Amino acid sequence: MTRCAFVIDQSLPRGLIANTAAILPMTLGRDRPDLVGHAVHDADGVRHEGITRIVMPILMSDADGLAALRGRATPHEPAGLGLVDVTEAAQRAKDYQAYEIRIGRMRQDDLRYLGVCLHGPAALVRSLTGDLPLLR
Repeated sequence: MTRCAFVIDQSLPRGLIANTAAILPMTLGRDRPDLVGHAVHDADGVRHEGITRIVMPILMSDADGLAALRGRATPHEPAGLGLVDVTEAAQRAKDYQAYEIRIGRMRQDDLRYLGVCLHGPAALVRSLTGDLPLLR
């Protein structure tokens, strides 16, 4: 069974939390279209686009916790764990080319994560995120 969790830096301003919470599932949807259901119709025949088939909690951490989570999660990618992240470099870039150049010059230790999405085997995602509180 697939599980997904979004973990966002709780110290960010609300607008950046919302922006990060929008970016992560867009990339996830590109990588995992199977997580999106088919379109449905209401009783009046109006079409409603498919939404996620699974629960996707938004959890809280801080910048150090996000970096540590990313580090703990990376070795599990061969076991089917998917990772999506949003960095401060992405948030500050004016366009995608600027982001690509900026992140290409940064070392892993220099990245500040604003949010991370983990998706894959439920037990694995839970083991990495189970102690994190929900965003409130």
